[in-house]
Amino acid sequence: MARIVMKFGGTSMAGTERIRRVANIVRKQQAAGHEVAVVVSAMAGETDRLVNFCREANALYDPAEYDVVVASGEQVTSGLLALTLQSLGSKARSWLGWQLPVHTVEAHAKARIDAIDSDKLTASMAAGEIAVIPGFQGIGADGRITTLGRGGSDTSAVAVAAAVGADRCDIYTDVDGVYTTDPRIVAKARKLKAVTYEEMLELASVGAKVLQTRSVGLAMKEGVRLQVLSSFIGDDAIPADDLPGTMIVSEEEMNQLVENGDMERQLVTGIAHDKNEAKVILTRVPDKPGAVAHIFEPLAAASINVDMIIQNVGRDKGETDVTFTVPQADLARAQALLEDRRGEIGFNRIITDSKIAKISVVGVGMKSHAGVASTMFRALSDRGINIQAISTSEIKISVMIDEDETELAVRVLHTAYGLDAGDEA
Repeated sequence: MARIVMKFGGTSMAGTERIRRVANIVRKQQAAGHEVAVVVSAMAGETDRLVNFCREANALYDPAEYDVVVASGEQVTSGLLALTLQSLGSKARSWLGWQLPVHTVEAHAKARIDAIDSDKLTASMAAGEIAVIPGFQGIGADGRITTLGRGGSDTSAVAVAAAVGADRCDIYTDVDGVYTTDPRIVAKARKLKAVTYEEMLELASVGAKVLQTRSVGLAMKEGVRLQVLSSFIGDDAIPADDLPGTMIVSEEEMNQLVENGDMERQLVTGIAHDKNEAKVILTRVPDKPGAVAHIFEPLAAASINVDMIIQNVGRDKGETDVTFTVPQADLARAQALLEDRRGEIGFNRIITDSKIAKISVVGVGMKSHAGVASTMFRALSDRGINIQAISTSEIKISVMIDEDETELAVRVLHTAYGLDAGDEA
């Protein structure tokens, strides 16, 4: 018998028929003898609808009241799933964020989970009751409802799994696992049996939308084994335990899978793309100590993430150009902040471009193999794709290219690294 936390996203909860399908998936796990807790998202599109209500009511809305409104979406689905489970003969009840409680810290609308009081929850599960928990919400130190930011239900599920000592946390979504790249772009993309926490963190941070980045970081910190799989399977389908999706595991467990012959060691695990970046160029910045700090300090203070950074070789006049990327949604704000600091920074002009994309190659195999970067650069060069910027980490290489060439670049790299289905690893 295992203790399992199951999480269902908005598309899985979109309407009573889909909620009934979810209830049947949950009941199968309990029928197999497992203790089960379920974390649910709001119905697809519901959070956007509630956010728009807040904006219509008050454009400068109070974040605390915003949380009261948007947290209601998950409250509805948790109650409906509990009711549906009861109608099918299962013992079930909902536990709202303040009832457990899920303690959070930091600001409203982007709170972080600090701790979960899990005693009542584990007692309920041990008694054979299915616990249904709304994701995305908690309670602040002042006793008010808080929310965790977009995609926060993934984080809620991982935090619940850590609190109750779950054997596994199953994230049910509209895809049946993690693929080598987006199957909508590359038909020969392959589903991966397992991915390390590190790889999933990098993939999530550079555009893969399967899991929220913060949830993967928490799973790695707490040692929670994650599984990504689809809720859109036939009613007579094999249970998740027998037909798994993709496991997100530690590097040690991955090495064990390879040694046992359950996995092939790949040099590159996946290719991700992100079209939500924008490029900023500041021309004729003084080439002296502290100049770059004057550029990035106001952006950091405004919580604007900067990714790729290039500083050109200084000119004869003691000037240089500085290029970097920011999220597209933050471009106007970043531009305004920099214009306000023009005198302090000393640049000549700002040039921006939102028609760019970031393509990333990710894999723990890079740690011990040379030539990954040269393969990437050669493959793109052979197809006439120009690289505008490069950034790297221990297990990732990212390049900036024209947005129009995104799909071509993904296909070219997927083939170049032997990831196409049917290729030998």
